Order: sequence, then structure tokens, then C-alpha cells
Amino acid sequence: MSSVISSTGIGSGLDINSIVSSLTTAKAAPETNALNRSKTALTAEVSAFGTFNSALATFQATLATLQDPTKLASRTAALADTTIASATATSSAVAGQYSIQVQNLAAAASLSSNPVASAATTIGTGTLTLAVGGASTSITIDGTNNTLQGIVAAINSATNNPGVTASILTTTAGARLLLSGTATGAANAISVTESGGDGGLASLVYDPLGTKNLTQTQAAQDANFSVNGYAATNPSNVVSSVITGVTLNLLKPTAAGTPTTLTIGNDTQSAQTSIGTFVTALNGLQTSIRSLTGYDAATQTAGPLLGNQTLLSFQSRLSKILGQVNSSISSGPNSLAALGIAANPQGTFSTNATTLSNALTASVASAAKLLSGPNGIATQLNSFVTQYTQAGGLLDTINTSLQSSLSNITKQQADLTARMAVYSATLTSEYNAMDTAVALLKQTQTYLSQAFNTNSGSSSTSTSTSTGLGSGTLNTGG
Repeated sequence: MSSVISSTGIGSGLDINSIVSSLTTAKAAPETNALNRSKTALTAEVSAFGTFNSALATFQATLATLQDPTKLASRTAALADTTIASATATSSAVAGQYSIQVQNLAAAASLSSNPVASAATTIGTGTLTLAVGGASTSITIDGTNNTLQGIVAAINSATNNPGVTASILTTTAGARLLLSGTATGAANAISVTESGGDGGLASLVYDPLGTKNLTQTQAAQDANFSVNGYAATNPSNVVSSVITGVTLNLLKPTAAGTPTTLTIGNDTQSAQTSIGTFVTALNGLQTSIRSLTGYDAATQTAGPLLGNQTLLSFQSRLSKILGQVNSSISSGPNSLAALGIAANPQGTFSTNATTLSNALTASVASAAKLLSGPNGIATQLNSFVTQYTQAGGLLDTINTSLQSSLSNITKQQADLTARMAVYSATLTSEYNAMDTAVALLKQTQTYLSQAFNTNSGSSSTSTSTSTGLGSGTLNTGG
């Protein structure tokens, strides 16, 4: 009677842990299933909007070229003799041909000293002043750097070096100091003066208008050339100020009396490529929207954003921009259809290459007017898409809301787990109490049964004895 029941289920013979687990699971099932369904749906929405955002970003990237008329209506520049020069042109260049004659290239000044025995030969001390154009620097030469080699190092490391590089040329005649200008043009002649010291630096003096103890191996000069017979000069061989929108890189002089031809034309191929890239990205966006919002009857599967007003509204506005006709354009294409870009029944777009090519060949500028500038289709599309893709934009707001909902579901799941833990503990306690009571009842039953059986045995013995006595022969005396 005093023994303690401590093993779960010993008294009743029931699997209490299994019963409690089953009851707890059944209790939580409706809420657990509802939360899981909500989480699955929200996760699918997050993924779907991520897919839409990615397609939008790809599409928007193609608009950069289309909305900039200087990029879309670009020009080509080609020279008949590419050994004479190379050329590039912007949209501001006027299409046509130009005759280019190059007399001489721009050059930087170069000076050379008389030879000395070696780079270690002492030259002298004092102050050496180098000047190029309007800039100059003074360099102190003393006993630590008065050799040819030391002077070269001092020039190359000088603060505010005006644009002179020094080097040593060693030949069978000896070592020479070479001074080379870093900038071309007649205004960048080099002059070298000296003062103080032992007078040895006088051997390095060079004054274009006076003393010339250095030999000029190359005069600083401008490029001299002509365009359509008109003379022109430039301090550099890169010429961008002569023909509007055209940059020439002069490479060598032409033969006397033999100019080369520069042709400026419309870069229709570049424009066609940019428009083709735009249409491809547009179709990718349309396909993505259709997949996310559509319903597949064959598989009876709905897209994760079926009926979503955000995408439906986007597609409606997108269609209006793409289908507009610009009535302010009196000549040239005034709609995408006029460029050969037409919508298909499936919602995608196809391009008629012939129509597009003809429109661009006729006037790239007209096509640029339709697509580019403040009211261009590409500009409108970019402003519209930016409302969705920018930080703090519509898609950012939607994603924040979905993530907040997912976090709330995670919290509800944690709360449910905590409540079910309490519920499970309560059931376990109640079943254990019942089990203990049953065990005690069984102990009482066992005790009573044993006690009853013992008393029954004693009664049987007493009865037998009495019966034996009663069954003896009664002697009545006869």
C-alpha cells in the first residue's frame, strides 16, 4: 500500500507518451496546417515578385541607350587609308565625306648632350633650371649628384617637373644625356639654363633663342594637316576641335598630293542592335508576367500571382506606352509599329527587320526622336519602371510587407509550439495522476483478494472438523 508508482503507464498499462503525443498533434493540426499553407503561399509570392523584379531590371537596362539620342543616333567614321589616321564620331557629326591631307605629325622636343666618358663622369655643380612652355623647375646639383647619372636621377625625381624625362644613351662615342619632352606641340619647347656652382653645368645649357650647348634632335611642333583643302594645326595628334563631332588620331603623314577620304555615316547597325536587345528583353518581361499571372488549363495550375492587381495594373500601363502614337512627329516613324515592332496575339512582340532597317536608313534621328528625349517612348518606360524598381518603390514596399507577414507567421508558429508544450505537459500530468490512482486501486484489490483468500481457508478447516464430529455413531445403548 505504501509503494510509489513512478513509471508512466505501469499502473494502467497504457502508452501514455504515445497518447499524449497523438492528442497534442491532433490539437495543433488545424492551426499548424493553416500556418503552413499561409507560409507556403507567402514564400511563393516573394519568389514570384523576385522573378518579376529581375525581368524588370533586365528590361530597364536596355532603355539606357534608347532614351539617349546621342547613343542611339550615333555615327560611323571610316578612313580610306587607316594607316594615316583613325577616327570616331558622335551623333553631332554631320554625315558626309572629308578629304584629309597630313603634312606632319605633332612632336615633343628632344635634346642630346655631347658625349662624355661614362655615366659616372663628373659634369659639374650649380643650379640647373628646366623650362617647358610656361612651367619650370630648378634643381640643385652638388657633390652628391654631379655625375651624368646623378643629374638624370635628379631631373626625373624633381618636384614640379615641367614635363621632361632624362635618360642616358651609351654608344661607342661615350655616354650622352637625352632630354625628352612629355607633351607634343610647338609651345612645349625645352630650355635649360644654369647658375652658380663650378660652371660645369654650362655644357647642358640650351636656349632656343640663344646658347645651344645641347643638340636638338627633334623640335617641338604642332601637327599640320588640311581638311577639304583648308589648313589646320593642332598641338596633339589627337584632333577633336576641327570637324564637329569627329575625333581624328593622326598616325603618319600622307604622301604629297594624295589625301585620304574620311566618311561619316549613320550607325544604323548599332541602333538596330540596341532596338533588337530592347525587344528581346520586353518579350522576356511579358513572358514572365504571363507565367506569373496565368493559368495552365492542361496542368490545372495557377500562377503564383494569378489575379494580382499590381502586375495587372503594370501590364495595362505598359501596353498603353508601347502602343502610343506620337502625333507631334510629322515625318519619320511615330510609333513602334512604324519601326516594324508589332504585338503578337500571345502578348509578345516581333520585329520586321526590313521595316526597321528602312526606317533607320532613312533617318536614325527620326527614330531617335520617337524613342529618346523627354517624351520618347524609352524615356517614358524608364520613368514608369523606376516607380517599381527604385529603393522604396512599389516592389520594395511589397517585399517588405511580405517579409513582415512571414516573420509574423514564424512568431505564430513559435507561439503555437509553446502552447502545445504546455498542453502536452498538462495531459502528461493528468494521465500520470490517473495511472497512479489505477496502480493504487490495483494494490488495494490485490490486498483484499489475498485477505479474503486467507479467511476463506480458515473457515473451510473449521467446518470440516465440525462435520467430522457430527458424523460419528451415536450409541443409544441397544
